[in-house]
Amino acid sequence: MINLMKRIMAVAGPYRGRIRLAFVFSFLKSFLSKAPIVLAFVVLSAFLTGTATAQLCLYIGAAIAASLLLQIVFTNIADRLQSAAGYMIFADKRMALGQHLRKMPMGYFTEGNIGKISSVLSTDMVFIEENCMSVLADLMSDVFAQAIMVLFMVYFNVWLALASIVVLSIVLLVGRGMHRVSMVDSSEKQEQSECLTEAVLDFIEGIGIIKTYNLLGEKSRELSANFQASCDSSVKFEEDLTPWQRRLNVIYGLGASIILSLALMFLFRGMMDAAMVVGIMLFVFDLFGPIKALYAQGTRLTVMSSCMDRIEEVFAEAELPDTGSECLPAFSEAPEVEFQQVSFAYGEKEVLSDVSFALQRNTMTALVGPSGGGKSTIANLLPRFWDVNSGSVRIRGVDIRSVPLRDVMDRISMVFQRVYLFQDTIYNNISMGRPEATVEEVHEAARKARCYDFIMALPGGFDTVVGEGGQTLSGGEKQRISIARCMLKDAPIIILDEATASVDADNESYIQEAISELCKGKTLLVIAHRLNTIRGADQILVVAGGRIVQRGRHEELMDQNGTYRNFVTARENSRGWYKGRGRVIAG
Repeated sequence: MINLMKRIMAVAGPYRGRIRLAFVFSFLKSFLSKAPIVLAFVVLSAFLTGTATAQLCLYIGAAIAASLLLQIVFTNIADRLQSAAGYMIFADKRMALGQHLRKMPMGYFTEGNIGKISSVLSTDMVFIEENCMSVLADLMSDVFAQAIMVLFMVYFNVWLALASIVVLSIVLLVGRGMHRVSMVDSSEKQEQSECLTEAVLDFIEGIGIIKTYNLLGEKSRELSANFQASCDSSVKFEEDLTPWQRRLNVIYGLGASIILSLALMFLFRGMMDAAMVVGIMLFVFDLFGPIKALYAQGTRLTVMSSCMDRIEEVFAEAELPDTGSECLPAFSEAPEVEFQQVSFAYGEKEVLSDVSFALQRNTMTALVGPSGGGKSTIANLLPRFWDVNSGSVRIRGVDIRSVPLRDVMDRISMVFQRVYLFQDTIYNNISMGRPEATVEEVHEAARKARCYDFIMALPGGFDTVVGEGGQTLSGGEKQRISIARCMLKDAPIIILDEATASVDADNESYIQEAISELCKGKTLLVIAHRLNTIRGADQILVVAGGRIVQRGRHEELMDQNGTYRNFVTARENSRGWYKGRGRVIAG
């Protein structure tokens, strides 16, 4: 528990002072919470000794009222200081997580970690911010209160105080065993919560495919199984803790009974007077109340500790280094882009091996080859979505690792087949390319991208809010908006995963015109899918098995008996077969 408190204080940052001040008021509240019992003891002692007066009773009554009033004030101050601090701490923590994720390599997001990130944000952080400050307040209050109770027992009788300490020691030993069990169960519980989040996300994202292939029953059973597993882990958590709580309750009861019995024995032997025994009777049933309340928080404390483990695990993930300080030159005799003996692996699986090529300024290079050969990896290494394992990627002769990541990204625009638009206005989705752009510049980019007319036809025009991912627009419309975004950015290097490969014929011509506008005067790296794109390239790189197996222009490669000619021939035969099938169907 002390370790958990230290961990919370470690993340508290500038709010530590508020929490420490809250501890002071928690201590005062705890001290005053025992004042009515002490004052009741004073009154009863006065009656037993015959010294009670009306004035004394009035003073005692006023003191009890004052102690209750001060308790209310101190509790209010402590809660205000701590509860506000909890929400402020984790507001900052969420911002810090956003900054951390922004610097992570893209590989982290493609290795099944989306569910973990969602679970950390929506479950772990929420649980801690809603519970940690109140738990810390109760924790400190209970610790102080228990110490005060033991000190009172010292006042009554040293032997009874020693008996109280022995009982507390036994409670702490049993509590350690309960803590070990609950830590294991709470970790399993939070991990299952992550699995459930992943299952829900997977079900929602794949609902179209699930319905298409009539898999609602099967996938629903998988989702239901995750809900049941989450339920089972929560029930197991409680079932495993219940025996320990029962043992603690027995110890509390036996301890109080033993101390009361000892007090009566001391009375009969003349070792204590009646007033002291009455005082013991007032205190004994509340003697172990604070530590009992403390261990009643055990479930929340262990879950909170597990949440902290998971949050720290995400923050411990290595960021993509961004310590470069070199500037990219405005002009250079070196190639615009150059890969020098690049090798790269996803974990243990090598994807690229000794890849070298150059992109001259204002030229187009096409990457072709079989699926899984390494084309997309090459495209992703250029904007530093990952870092190479060996070799270097250079822009205008400068290794991109020695340049600030922001400067690298300023030089590159990307257009992929799968377009993502944010749930925002069309205007804001386009202006992301250059937030400081004027309205006229945004509209001009939309015109060049051939999307101005359909935007203006929408009810809200540029102020129309698109659904998450752009789901309220067609694929071709989303593609043209993404091209407008790239046009506005006006970066000198463009990576293009051929945008017309999966759109309908009506949109293809518009997108082709938009891409032609986008690529004027740019250095272009294209993952090619269509033969007309390949034929027009200044350089074609055939990528297979993580290596460049052929390079040259279309005519040169067609004269060679190799992978490229086989690739083109297969594509042309495939197109002829489909045309033939079309004629048969039409006839």
